[in-house]
Amino acid sequence: MSKVVLKVENISKQYRLGQLGTGTMSHDINRWWHKVRGKEDPYLKIGDSNDRSVAGGSEYVWSLKDINFEVEQGEVLGIIGKNGAGKSTLLKILSQVTTPTTGEFKAKGRIASLLEVGTGFHPDLSGRENVFLNGAILGMSKAEIKSKLDEIVDFSGVAKYLDTPVKRYSSGMMVRLGFAVAAHLEPEILIVDEVLAVGDAEFQKKCLGKMKDVAGQGRTVLFVSHNMAAVKNLCTKGIILKNGQLIFSGDSDDACNKYLGMSMDQAQDSLELRKDRTGTGEILVEQMYFSDFYGNSVAQLISGEYVKLNLKYKKTIKENLTDVFLGITIRNESDIVQTVIATDETKTALNVNKNEGFIEIEMPKLMLRGGSYSITIMISTQANILKEHKILDRVENALFFTVERGDYWKVGNINRPSGYLQDVAIISK
Repeated sequence: MSKVVLKVENISKQYRLGQLGTGTMSHDINRWWHKVRGKEDPYLKIGDSNDRSVAGGSEYVWSLKDINFEVEQGEVLGIIGKNGAGKSTLLKILSQVTTPTTGEFKAKGRIASLLEVGTGFHPDLSGRENVFLNGAILGMSKAEIKSKLDEIVDFSGVAKYLDTPVKRYSSGMMVRLGFAVAAHLEPEILIVDEVLAVGDAEFQKKCLGKMKDVAGQGRTVLFVSHNMAAVKNLCTKGIILKNGQLIFSGDSDDACNKYLGMSMDQAQDSLELRKDRTGTGEILVEQMYFSDFYGNSVAQLISGEYVKLNLKYKKTIKENLTDVFLGITIRNESDIVQTVIATDETKTALNVNKNEGFIEIEMPKLMLRGGSYSITIMISTQANILKEHKILDRVENALFFTVERGDYWKVGNINRPSGYLQDVAIISK
């Protein structure tokens, strides 16, 4: 018999735009006057949807609107959606960091959460003291925390700095200890936001394994990530949030596929008309397409063959843009980065002097195996991306394309369908 441990009912969260405190007293008085007369809050009837790309006509915005779902004991729920979709707001409500404007949720058992680097840590206390503080907040006795301390320290890998104030920890060390505390103090529900991206690859793998163990022990995990491979691998169910609304709930594989499909549909729109781009707009990439050796536009690429990526741009300012950074990130259908093409690595001096023109990226031998891929593009000032810079134009999933398996090594054999390609020389001596 299934056991529901978390039930979310009609949760909505409204925020007021603009500077905090401007004109809020009149609104508070108006709310109070409606309340004493037994009437509904007048501001619940107004407000724009949570769409960052569209300028709204209201000073209120619904970060979440009428969210409903259930999570059963032992399930791992993946919560996916674009930046600004409302994922973190939902987790903050479930972690009781903030309250919903309307609706409620019911949870059975203790909830531990890791929402951002240093969640729940006091910077002036040592790592050891913060472990005991977090355990006390979760309702655990000192004896219980002591029994788990060695496991927490061993998992986190910060034993050397355990008695050092956490304000001296790096962000990676903070995440390591924070996750170790949240996962080992045996909460019935563990909530993890995408902070694991701060940790190194080895620690991320370790955390995913721990979350699997937690779920295997009959406890429940809520996991937010942009890594579709991690969601597919770890989660049993998935929900998709878009503009503060829940648009899909079901199997995790289906949720990931639908989300990637939504991104693909969006990318089919004219790049020039995309409203979800970020940056100053001083330069805009209006068109992106592949062409062959003869300049003919191609939709289907072949592994190991010559191809050119063409970027048609428009400059919106009079000044010339010199030594700008261009980054092309290619991800596979599981949203895992396959390669990055960047001008700072190739030491390419990219100057944009024309009002409009093309940037061409030649690939003499396409080093991608067969499959479906997406491209995220970013142009910014400052060729060295590690230095202070400003983003001029950035578009996620600007182009989707497919690659057919080919004879990459020109030996009459078709290369395998998955993994990375690398030019090698195999020599027997």
